[in-house]
Amino acid sequence: MKADLLYEGKAKRVYQAKDKPGQLVLAYKNDATAFNGEKKASFTGKGQLNNDISSLIFPLLHDKNIQTHFIERLSETEQLVHQTEIIPLEVVVRNLATGSITKRLGIEERTKFNPPIIELFYKNDELGDPLINDEHALYLSNVTSTELQEIKEKALEINKQLTAVFKKIDVELVDFKLEFGRLASGCMVLADEISPDTCRLWDSTTNEKLDKDVFRHGTGDLLEVYQEIFRRLEAKS
Repeated sequence: MKADLLYEGKAKRVYQAKDKPGQLVLAYKNDATAFNGEKKASFTGKGQLNNDISSLIFPLLHDKNIQTHFIERLSETEQLVHQTEIIPLEVVVRNLATGSITKRLGIEERTKFNPPIIELFYKNDELGDPLINDEHALYLSNVTSTELQEIKEKALEINKQLTAVFKKIDVELVDFKLEFGRLASGCMVLADEISPDTCRLWDSTTNEKLDKDVFRHGTGDLLEVYQEIFRRLEAKS
């Protein structure tokens, strides 16, 4: 199903799809990284869990008329997706204060943001993915001001729908990271993945962390919490 390796990142390998122009195969890796790659480990089964979780969530977004690059799950660790021109921006949506924003701005932990806060980060490993403003985004990437506004609107709508998805499984969506890309038609769609690698997820009752923070801070078993998210999603699907 897959042909040439096009790119390898921290969490996935990207291949050209064999005999399918305009389509790619994403292969999820077992590697986990934190603090811009300073902390690294590998967990057997992590790639499958992230693939399984994303493969459940993307169709739920499609049902809400949110376009993504996802086509189908191919195997335990692989997805077929539309090829996109990735915008070099990480779009972070924050519903509750935690992590870097509390340190940067002195905001109290668990402060609720209403409306949610959107932050932009420049996708550049060498620079450590720095926080940027709109003007930086327009300068550093090839997005137009209209596209940047569209990305923000899409991010808020995705937040609305994901919040509802996770609420049904008794999980609070604290914050999450999105990436967007252009299809060959020029249409802007959600790309990358939706998983505990890219979302902060807390149990609604206990506040137990069910995401990569357990690896980041050494407070729990990464595979166990990812399995818990998958188990709850699968039970409701």
